[in-house]
Amino acid sequence: MKAVYISEPGGPEALEVREVEAPVPGHGEVLIDVVAAGLNRADVQQRRGFYPPPPGASDIPGLEVSGRIAGFGTGVTKAFSLGDKVVALLAGGGYAQQVAVPAEQVLRVPDGVDLVTAASLPEVSATVYSNLIMTAQLQPGETVLIHGATGGIGTMAIQLAKAFGAKVATTAGTDEKVSTAKAFLGADIAINYAEEDFPESLRRQNGGKGADVILDVVGAKYLQQNVDALADYGRLVVIGLQGGTKGELDLGQLLKKRAAVVATALRPRPVEEKGAIMNAVRDAVWPLVTDGRIRPLVAKTFPLDQVQAAHRYFDSGDHVGKILLLM
Repeated sequence: MKAVYISEPGGPEALEVREVEAPVPGHGEVLIDVVAAGLNRADVQQRRGFYPPPPGASDIPGLEVSGRIAGFGTGVTKAFSLGDKVVALLAGGGYAQQVAVPAEQVLRVPDGVDLVTAASLPEVSATVYSNLIMTAQLQPGETVLIHGATGGIGTMAIQLAKAFGAKVATTAGTDEKVSTAKAFLGADIAINYAEEDFPESLRRQNGGKGADVILDVVGAKYLQQNVDALADYGRLVVIGLQGGTKGELDLGQLLKKRAAVVATALRPRPVEEKGAIMNAVRDAVWPLVTDGRIRPLVAKTFPLDQVQAAHRYFDSGDHVGKILLLM
């Protein structure tokens, strides 16, 4: 089969398509003929040498795929059949024509979604739902601030939070993306972080109140501003480190607000946790996709042999929604 490997840490040119042996499903695993794979920030960080796969995971990048069930290992208890259309959450291995994955991390494609588009759903759905709802306990009527409005995480988080009855504020780096966040994605408040101080702008547009929940993909660079932007009893959930790993935290301000800072990562979690998250996604998110309250957004697709071009497009930051590789 064809698969993508990283020749050495670096730019998109480090990605190579190679002929390799197909995986063999182990105990509790299913084999999937991959139709499409989603690109994620973690793939870029792995390509650059900053985010190695967890122990035991494939060196092939790719954290989510769509495809058809092609085989079974021993001990699979989930009721799948050969040919079932599915999506899967992975610890690695997605940029390939086949992948073996624990059955707990596999779901049938939601009704009304084509198999290619479905590849845009598993990683962002699991990340957003587990962090906004399961970890931060976002409630209807609360204000949530989501950074990175037009990326894969942002586009899903805005829609999911709106569907759960929250007031949604978001940040983006251009006026065009700010307009997209409001007009196309339904954000109540959208802030151009390049031109405004986002904590001040949020309070000005939110009746003097900060955010009850913040979903942050930036990390250290935004740490103090995020704490400033929190409302009393607010919850800051850090899920990305694009802006660095070490920042200064004013504990006095955190204590005064009775607020919390939580950092989570989905990729290294054990199979049992990922399975529980995927089951929650199936029960809570898939119905919202089926009835149209959440729309999977695909910015562009690339064939597998154009993986370097796909990463260059990702790195440009010009996309709204997900970028997919087609097998």
